[in-house]
Amino acid sequence: MDKKIFNGEGYKDLTAYKAIKNVEKLENKWVYFPLVYICSPYRGDIEINTARARRYSYFAVTKDCIPITPHLLFPQFMDDDSPAERRLAMHFNYVLLGKCSEIWVFGNKVTEGMAYEISIAKKRVMKIRHFDNQFKEVRA
Repeated sequence: MDKKIFNGEGYKDLTAYKAIKNVEKLENKWVYFPLVYICSPYRGDIEINTARARRYSYFAVTKDCIPITPHLLFPQFMDDDSPAERRLAMHFNYVLLGKCSEIWVFGNKVTEGMAYEISIAKKRVMKIRHFDNQFKEVRA
């Protein structure tokens, strides 16, 4: 017989047993994490903006979401200063945006690239959430 069915005093405790079994089942299941698109500045001070994008992405993880942050990925192998490569990267961004359930806009400044991503999200009737640099949700 399963020893977990007995409490510390040796009595059967079915309520605690069932609760423990439910927790064990949850631990063995895959949990759904929605994809969220992280929209924040990249151009300008790339070093600071990249560091902020990393923090924004981690913030999404703490909220049980999977962050999609293209400006942390594509500049690794594409040249943002090349108009052709930037256009292609922006196209990739829009494809990834379409896979996400929400777009999270960070910071106090909306760049031209961000504005276009937001306009696409609006056309797709996506949920758009705005956050300041301290992760406080604000009205757009």
